Amino acid sequence: MIFLNVALMANEPAEHGKGEAKTENHNGEGAEKADHTAAAATGHDEFDGHGEEDKKFNPGEMILEHIGDAHDWHLFGDVAVPLPVILYSKDKGFDVFLSSAFEHGHKEVNGYKLLHTGKVASVDGSDFYDFSITKNVSILFASLFLMCVIFISVARSFAKNRGKAPKGIQAIFEPFIVFIRDDVSKASIGPKYEKYTPYLLMIFFFIWINNMMGLVPFPPPFGGNLTGNIAVTVTLAVLTFIITHVSANKNYWSHIFNPPGVPGFVLPILIPIEIMGVFIKPVVLTLRLFANITAGHIIGLAFISLIFIFGEMNAGAGYGVAIFSVAFKVFMLVLELLVAFLQAYVFTLLSAIYIGTAVEEHHHEEAHH
Repeated sequence: MIFLNVALMANEPAEHGKGEAKTENHNGEGAEKADHTAAAATGHDEFDGHGEEDKKFNPGEMILEHIGDAHDWHLFGDVAVPLPVILYSKDKGFDVFLSSAFEHGHKEVNGYKLLHTGKVASVDGSDFYDFSITKNVSILFASLFLMCVIFISVARSFAKNRGKAPKGIQAIFEPFIVFIRDDVSKASIGPKYEKYTPYLLMIFFFIWINNMMGLVPFPPPFGGNLTGNIAVTVTLAVLTFIITHVSANKNYWSHIFNPPGVPGFVLPILIPIEIMGVFIKPVVLTLRLFANITAGHIIGLAFISLIFIFGEMNAGAGYGVAIFSVAFKVFMLVLELLVAFLQAYVFTLLSAIYIGTAVEEHHHEEAHH
C-alpha cells in the first residue's frame, strides 16, 4: 500500500498591473531609489527597523513546519536532508532533481520554484503533476519496510517454533496479533472473521507503528506526522468503506433502503438518514485519527515553544518556563504512547464493526433463543 502524493498544480500566473498602476509606481520610483541609495551609503538595509522583529521566534511557523509535509527533512538551522523532486508536465515531460537545487526557495529550477508553503509551483503558471518523494512519502516507505522486516521475522519464528512457546520478536508481537484476531475481528465480524483478519491486522500495525515513529525525536524517518496527514487517514477510511460495501449482503442493504418494522410514512425521512450514515462512517474514521494524532503533536510543540517565547523576553524566564515545559512534554510523550495504541485499536475496532454489520446474516427468532 503506497501513497504517492499526486496533485495537479494549477497556479495562475501573476497579474500585471494596469497602465495607471504602473504610472503611480514609476512616479514613486525616484523616492524609493533614493531610500535605497541612502541605505546603501550608510551600510544599513532598508528593513533594519524590522530586522529584530523578523528574527523573533515564530511558534506557528515552527509547528506547521513539523506537522506538515515538505520536500526535505529539516534537521536544524539551514541544514536539511534533500529529497527527490519528480515533476511531470505535458510540455516538458519528467524533471527529476533533488530539492536542494531550489536553495531553500531562492532559485528556480527548470521553470519551477519552491514556495514558502513548501509546495512546488511552475513559474509560468502551467499545469503539472507532482510525484515527488516528500517527507511523508519517505516515512511511508520506511514504515512499510519496517513492517515487512518485522512480520517476515515473526512468520519465520512462528514456523520454526510451531507448537513451542514464542521467542524473540515473535513473543513481542504474537499477543497483539492474537488480540486483534480474537477480541476484535472474531468478536465483531463473527464466523466470517478469517477473511478480514489480515486487513484488520494490516491497518492496526500500520497506524500503530507510524504513530510510534512520529514520537521518536531522532533524525529521519522518525519524528514525522504521517498518521496526522489527512490524505493518509482518508485513504485508510476509504479502504474500509470499499471492503465493507463490497462484502455487504442483502440483509445489510435491506436495512438501509427498507428498514424492517418501520411504518411506510417514516421511510422517506429514515432512508436518507441511513444513506447519510453510510458516508458519515468513513468521515468519522478519517477525522478521529487525523485530529487526535495532529493535536498531540501540536500540544507538545506548543509547550516547547513557550521556552523560546519567554526566553526572548528574559533569559531567566526562559529557563524557568523550560522546567515546566520539558516536564509537561515528557508527560505528554508518555500519554501519546497510550494514544498511539488506542487510536490504532479504535480505528481497527470500528472497521471491524462496520464490516461485521455488512456481512451479518439475518437473525431469526430461534437464533436469539
